[in-house]
Amino acid sequence: MAASDPALHHDELQTTPLHALHVELGAKMVPFAGYDMPVSYAEGLIKEHQHTRNAAGLFDVSHMGQAILRGTTFADAAKALEKLVPGEITGLKPGRIRYTQLLDEHGGILDDLMATRVSANGEDHLFLVVNAACKHDDYAYISSALPPGMALEPLPDRALIALQGPKAAGVLAKFVHAAAAMPFMSAKTATISGVDVQISRCGYTGEDGFEISLPADSAEAIARRLLADEDVKPIGLGARDTLRLEAGLCLYGHDIDVTTSPVEAALEWSIGNRRREEGGFPGAERIMRELAGAPRRCLVGIALEGRAPAREGCEIAGGDGKIVGRVTSGSFSPSLGKPIALGYVPPTLSKSGTALSIIIRGKPNAASVTALPFVPHNYYRKSSSGTSNG
Repeated sequence: MAASDPALHHDELQTTPLHALHVELGAKMVPFAGYDMPVSYAEGLIKEHQHTRNAAGLFDVSHMGQAILRGTTFADAAKALEKLVPGEITGLKPGRIRYTQLLDEHGGILDDLMATRVSANGEDHLFLVVNAACKHDDYAYISSALPPGMALEPLPDRALIALQGPKAAGVLAKFVHAAAAMPFMSAKTATISGVDVQISRCGYTGEDGFEISLPADSAEAIARRLLADEDVKPIGLGARDTLRLEAGLCLYGHDIDVTTSPVEAALEWSIGNRRREEGGFPGAERIMRELAGAPRRCLVGIALEGRAPAREGCEIAGGDGKIVGRVTSGSFSPSLGKPIALGYVPPTLSKSGTALSIIIRGKPNAASVTALPFVPHNYYRKSSSGTSNG
């Protein structure tokens, strides 16, 4: 996601298919990535955050870009995408999801995205979800790199809602029984209330959960059915941001952008072994060099002492008081009861426990590097006995 743009007036903003529902539910609406979006509801950010951690929250993420990449075969589509991303795409099995990044020629991150292999109804293609503020540039970039006979098809008539939290699987299983047993980072087609949908077990909160792609004209009816469950409440962008920060997940335009590489951003885990060996993606030489040695800077988690939160842009100082970097995301953590942040520092200062200072309103505040995630992930994992082990 990208940051809000205060320069936009509400009458210039786009709306999602759930806009009227947000207003009906009393949401505080704000400009975000060109859309009028709910930042919070009546109970406020902290209660929304805690509800998602303890039960299930419903998020409107219909502003995100959804598209289908088709080739004559799945292999054709996967090979075409691999020319733009460092992720392992050709090896995706049907119904599996891969997180990766669109890169420029220097290995800078143009956007991050989810790629899913959809094999259903006689088709075998890639379903892509990209960030809202980048989607039109992403579509143009991907389309310009495709060989003749291959096309990227944006899906502007689709909505996207996310159901996140430890009770999300139980709620969704009331509508789609098979959802409860879906592996993490998998997807399946299903029917909810007679509507064909695509369900993905993934999300942006660190909790178990699902994203549901569905026709825009059915979004409000299905959202209302989910919200009718006593375990589900609507959640705004404010809590979505604190949840993802606690989970140590990057926000495009803040923690990652065209000036950062996947290795600098601690996303090297998303680069498969074959891609590391073969290359063949933009900026591969730089990324291989960083993987073999060390990048010039590293994204780290930062825990602050005291109560003052570090906001984006705050300077980071080393033990000697010298400025070594800047905070890219920061907030007060509702789960931990203290301020946390993400920021870039030199590799020599990236070890957990390293003492730092964050300059807030001109004054140094004691802080230290801490391992990510700040709050343990609670993604669904299936044990050998067939039960979830969290």
